Parts: sequence; structure tokens; C-alpha cells
Amino acid sequence: MSDVTLQEPYPDVPTGRPSIRPESWWSVKRQAIKAHKHAYILMAPYMLLFGMFTVLPVIMSIVISFTYFNMLEFPKFIGWQNYSKLFLEDDIFLIAVKNTLLFAAITGPLSYLACFIFAWIINDLRPKLRAFMTLVFYAPSISGNVYFIWLMIFSGDRYGIANGLLINWGIILEPIQWLKTEAYILAIIILVQLWLSLGTGFLAFIAGLQTVNKTLYEAGAVDGVKNRWQELWFITLPSMKPQLMFGAVIQLTSSFAVADVSIYLAGFPSVNYAAETIVTHLMDFGTIRFEMGFASAIATVLFMLMVGTNLIVQRLLRRVGE
Repeated sequence: MSDVTLQEPYPDVPTGRPSIRPESWWSVKRQAIKAHKHAYILMAPYMLLFGMFTVLPVIMSIVISFTYFNMLEFPKFIGWQNYSKLFLEDDIFLIAVKNTLLFAAITGPLSYLACFIFAWIINDLRPKLRAFMTLVFYAPSISGNVYFIWLMIFSGDRYGIANGLLINWGIILEPIQWLKTEAYILAIIILVQLWLSLGTGFLAFIAGLQTVNKTLYEAGAVDGVKNRWQELWFITLPSMKPQLMFGAVIQLTSSFAVADVSIYLAGFPSVNYAAETIVTHLMDFGTIRFEMGFASAIATVLFMLMVGTNLIVQRLLRRVGE
């Protein structure tokens, strides 16, 4: 037989060896869906509701942000006018962005650390005492009339708790209008928000600490882990990364979405917009003025801030334990 150069056979010509073709992306996905069809069937109701009430509204909000829409007329496309007006003409929005970023920079990390530290301490208590302390720390986040307490503390007359104590101690002579003075409003709201933030993230950390395998600490001691700080960094935190991620998302989202505490304590609007946030600005244009296109632009900016911040935090959390 003469020597010939072997060439790839034509697809329709039968040969002694089968031709190897790479599987397409869709065929691989189809096989995976077929193999896990029962899981997809169980997930379908949730995914349907999630798509209808979360994904679809976000997409519609982004689309409406490029229109003029007053809920009486059909939306009219105006391009980037809402965004240019938002950043170049709306001075109150810039105040709201500054206040919101300040809220997020202070309450986000502090509440996150406070939730974990308190959870770490309470986790070492006896079961009954641990359950009681967990309720104590979680209760403020579910209390319906919690703002009434702080209104009593920072009341502007002599009967307010803060004014009464300061007058009795001789620090001040006249009562201070805490919630009507621009210099105090933001600090008070940050304080109240920190107190309210010990909620879902705190429970997630407690649950995560309970699921850490105790044998890992024994193995760590054999491998050279010498103290509790090394146990925390090399064993505890890497073992509860899902709970750390969940807590970070919850705390950051709540810090960017501050609105109720500002409205209840400082009013709507607050004095010289000292407690204005992006969400209260959104409520102003969306529920009072019904400028839905402009309100959607505000919501889109807030959404992008949340997504960007969460991506940064997730990247930082991946390095825990390295």
C-alpha cells in the first residue's frame, strides 16, 4: 500500500474510526437540565415569581428612566435628560447621595462588625442564655413602635430624656431641639440605624457559628493554631463564608435603603434636607409628584450603587482565611 497523507474524512463518508465533534453549549445545557429536571421543576414557581416581581420591575424601571412618564400620559422617550437633570440640576439629589454614602460608609461596616462580634460572643453562652440574648438583640429590628422610644429620648422640650439628663447634670441650660437642628439630625439617625441593624445579619452569623465543625479546631491545634484569633481567621470565618456573604448583602442593602428612620424622626422633608437620602428623594418624586421617569432614574442610580458595592464586598470576602 502506498504512503498517503491522512486527511480528516468528510462527514458523510463512513470510516473505520468515529469523528470526534465538540458538543455545543446548548446540548451540554440540555443534558444538564434533563439530568436535574426534578430540581428545575421544584425551582420553577419561585423563579417565576422572582422574575415577575423582581427582575421584570428592575428592567422596566431602567427602561422608564429614559422616558418622561407622569402616569397620565403614555411614556415619551427623552434619552438621557432625566440623568443629566439629576446630576447637573438637582442639588437636593447631590445632598441625598452624600448623606446616603455617609450612612453606608458608617452604618454598613460598623453594623456588620457589631453583628458578628455580638454573635461570636453570644455563641459561647449556654443554650438557654444564648437563646434569650439572641432575642434581646434581634427584638429591635421587629418592634413595630421602636421610633416612639427615640422620639421620647430626643424630644425637644425639657421632658425629653436627653435634655432632662443634660439639664440635671448642668451641661446645658436650655433644651436642645435635637431633631430640628441640622447639626444633630444626621448623627442621631446614624445612631438609631446602628441600633436597628442588629437583625437578620445577626441571626445569620449565629446560625453560621453553630454549623462550624468542632473537629476543625482540634485539627487546627495540631497544625499549629495557637490562639482564638488564629482560630477565628483560619477556621471560623472560612467555614461560614456563605453566612458572611449573606450578612454583607443584608447590611449594605439596608444601609443604602435608609428611609423610614429619617422620615419618622426628622420629618419628610427634614430641616434643610439634612437627613435626605436617595430613597426619600425617590419617594418624593415617585409617590408625591408622580414623575415616574425621573424617579426611575433615581432608582437606577441607587441600584447601580448597591450592585457595585456588593461586588466589591464579595471580592474582599473571598480573601478571608488566605
